[in-house]
Amino acid sequence: MSYCLPLAAIDTAVFPGSYAAGRQRWLAQLNKLSCHTQYLPYPCDGIGPESEELVTDTVWIGPEDASKVLVLLGGTHGIEGFAGSAIQTDQLGLIGAGLSVIPADTAVLMVHALTPWGYAWQRRCDADGVDLNRNAVDFSGTLPENKDYDLLKDALYLPDVAQREIALAEFEHRHGRVALEKAVSAGQYSDPSGPFYGGKAPAHGRLVCEDLIRKYALQQRDLAVIDLHTGLGSYGYGEIICDHQPDSAGTRIARSLYGESVALPLLGSSSSVPKIGLLDYAWHAIMNERSCYITLEFGTFSTDQLFETLLRDHQLWAQPGNEPARLEHSKVMRRHFCPDDRGWREMVLFRARQVIAQALHGVAS
Repeated sequence: MSYCLPLAAIDTAVFPGSYAAGRQRWLAQLNKLSCHTQYLPYPCDGIGPESEELVTDTVWIGPEDASKVLVLLGGTHGIEGFAGSAIQTDQLGLIGAGLSVIPADTAVLMVHALTPWGYAWQRRCDADGVDLNRNAVDFSGTLPENKDYDLLKDALYLPDVAQREIALAEFEHRHGRVALEKAVSAGQYSDPSGPFYGGKAPAHGRLVCEDLIRKYALQQRDLAVIDLHTGLGSYGYGEIICDHQPDSAGTRIARSLYGESVALPLLGSSSSVPKIGLLDYAWHAIMNERSCYITLEFGTFSTDQLFETLLRDHQLWAQPGNEPARLEHSKVMRRHFCPDDRGWREMVLFRARQVIAQALHGVAS
């Protein structure tokens, strides 16, 4: 399959300084489009740090009866929405300039800021501490257990960094690196103040996705879903992570679209380990055999640094009356999930253009 990579200057100014600025720029770029669009906002409870309204904005671009759809999800993990906004705004500009052509019988569905509270407050989770990407479980039944998280919980809350690192290193020595990463990040449903908490009920972003699936009858269409993330993997590289079963139609379609760069946690070929309650699974459940869901994960710094940054974030938000410390640490969060590095941002935009072009033309073929 051949496709055309959009040839246009890369402008890192599309990376916003805040959720509010990112939303305004996204909406402004959307309003410049002359093609058919259908805009649908989903207000979210709460307000931002500047008392701004929190909204998940969505737009359908292209024919309403298109049988093939590229879905771009941004801000599943709130603070990762800085890159999500930039990529989507860049794409809107390319579409508006005619440099990214949507094929016949194909539409693009963009979802901006699935977790707007976390984006605005520079956290990964929502206002209840829920990680949307661990929230796709059946809350009417028994929730999954992560017994190793329970074993490590006290260590994760140790205020002394050195002591915490020793405790984690000892666990890794006994059980291995993969077991450590699963214990901390695979997902847990027992500790609302802790990291990677899946919640007790469907979160805002999951409800948005479910409503969009119903509204646009997406189960009846061929889908290429790209969920935009940052913070894990090699610096600046956009890894294509596929959480479909290795022998499934979803994995076969992903490889047909993106080639051998597709990495599978279940085969140990990804920087990510297998996880519980991924948003992917809510989409897998409605997909036909010509559809797939991938995470496009842009690496920044080490996994150990990721854990340390997130643990400190959760410690601070579990304590009352420390707003200055939270504000100061939000800068550390921002640096990890969206480095202020022009080179990194250029790599993100270039790789995103490549993968989106592959998906757009692949799903339409």
